[in-house]
Order: sequence, then C-alpha cells, then structure tokens
Amino acid sequence: MHDKNLRRAFMVFYLTLGIVVFLQSARVALSAAGLSSSAGPDRHLLALAGAEALGALLFLWRPAMRPGGLVLLSTFAIAVTAHAFRGEFPGPLLVYAAGTVFVMVHGPAQG
Repeated sequence: MHDKNLRRAFMVFYLTLGIVVFLQSARVALSAAGLSSSAGPDRHLLALAGAEALGALLFLWRPAMRPGGLVLLSTFAIAVTAHAFRGEFPGPLLVYAAGTVFVMVHGPAQG
C-alpha cells in the first residue's frame, strides 16, 4: 500500500512540475514574441523560452523524460545566470531545477 501511494504522489509531482514549467515557458515565449504585450519581440528570450517549452513537453513524454530533463536543466542554468547578472534571485527556477533532477534520478515511476 505504501509503495502504491508513494508512486501516485511521485506521478502527481512529475506531471505537475512538467505542466507548470510548460505553461510558464509558453507564457514567457508569448510575451517575448510580442503577442501578449505592446513591446517588440525579444528573440533571445523567445528562443530560450521556446527551448524550455519543448524540453518540458519532452520531459512529460515518458520515453524522452531524461533528454527533456537535460534540455530543461540547460535552459534553467542559462536563465539563472541571466537573472543573477541582473541582481535577481531566481528562486522558482532553482526549485524547478531541483525537481527536474529529482524526477530524472528516480525515473517516471513506471509500474
């Protein structure tokens, strides 16, 4: 019983992490494309957010979970560095990265 509940909780975490990262990166990509604001396009941010969204989709697809996780970790590292240079503390990105590593180490909790 305990193992079954643990597996369910892990799957909820895995899916929640992947979906939240995808939605956040899609929101940033739309903003960077100039589609959700009056500002012009920011091609660098659009490329990074697009890669992150693709990584999140791969991460959610079980056969490509680990390669998708590597894409996510790469984009998180770039974003954390960019935020650090701006004097910002990117707490959510660090939590996303830790969660991604956790899921990658434990696998997608397949039966």
